[in-house]
Amino acid sequence: MYHKKLIFATSCLGLLLFGIGALTLGSLAPELKTKYGMDDLAAGALFSIFPIGILAGSLVFGPVSDRYGYRFVLLGSAMFLAAGFAGLAYATGMSWLTISILLIGAGGGAINGATTAVVSDTSDPEERGARLSLLSVSFGVGALGMPLLLGALQHLLAYETVVFAVSGLAFLTGLTYLFIRFPEPKQAQGFPISKVPGLIKDPLLLLIGGFLFFQSAFEAIINNWTTTYLGARVAANERQALMGLSIYVLGMTLMRLATGSVLRKVSPKVILHVSLGMIIAGLLIMQFAPSLAVSVSGLFVLGLGLAGGFPIMFGFVGGRFTELSGTAFSLVIVAALIGNMLINYLMGAIAQSAGVVYLTWVAAAEWVAMALLVWAIGRRLEKTV
Repeated sequence: MYHKKLIFATSCLGLLLFGIGALTLGSLAPELKTKYGMDDLAAGALFSIFPIGILAGSLVFGPVSDRYGYRFVLLGSAMFLAAGFAGLAYATGMSWLTISILLIGAGGGAINGATTAVVSDTSDPEERGARLSLLSVSFGVGALGMPLLLGALQHLLAYETVVFAVSGLAFLTGLTYLFIRFPEPKQAQGFPISKVPGLIKDPLLLLIGGFLFFQSAFEAIINNWTTTYLGARVAANERQALMGLSIYVLGMTLMRLATGSVLRKVSPKVILHVSLGMIIAGLLIMQFAPSLAVSVSGLFVLGLGLAGGFPIMFGFVGGRFTELSGTAFSLVIVAALIGNMLINYLMGAIAQSAGVVYLTWVAAAEWVAMALLVWAIGRRLEKTV
């Protein structure tokens, strides 16, 4: 006895907060470096704590959700975010700032996974993919909105005031989870540890985890290296490069909105194959673009193509691993985060030694791996029907 629409709405709010957290650190980097007297090396070391927090939150949320239910995972995640944003706004020293960033990462990682899992669990099979696509739109809104909000208010309010207001929103969101009825825990009698090794070795879950390893890494290198790439490739200035990155995020957000609405009747298999075509088309446009405008159009197409990966794969996970869905989501999200960190580090090494213009070559190699995994996942799904 739970209200699906209410769960979906509050899950969107939770993922919105994660989107805000994901972009806040980068948006505030200059201000934080000045306020705390950090050089680039110290700032890089500090910000590296954020993905560690996300990894920890992503690993923990699944087993805890399966054993105790979603209410306290979502409540705890929101309160972690509230405390982290408050600390980011008014930390009195580097130690408190470090703890705050860790809290934002852990709370964000857990709320990202838990909202995805609970929406999957409360969706009918035929609507699961569409609802997960619509859920992911809220992340894009938060990721796009926070830098725009900080920029619009920079002459009216100190960044501390804006970030503290986000802390208040996270706190209120957490309170709403106290009063919502969620599905009962799947393993209320005790978590079946003996089943986890079989889950980890499941061929379909391994393939999906492999796909998300490369999907997440693809998104990471585009998010982190596009501005530098546009400067080197088409002589874009900082403002133009940031505009190009925003166009990419806009393309991804619009496509997820379309997948959850006008394209909700289209099969996931068709969307995945069209998406792969868009990805390679976007990369080719970027590689051979003679101008900034053409390169940005390639980024928009790339955003359209990358939009479907996570929602569709999450739909497969939620539909096939219902008994331990939270744990299954934890495993594939952790695989995605490991790919994010490893290949982003590899891209940094390539940019240092050979130049950032090889961004599209690294992305193309990932596309090949993703295409092969889509084929293998399709074959595996056909066998398990």
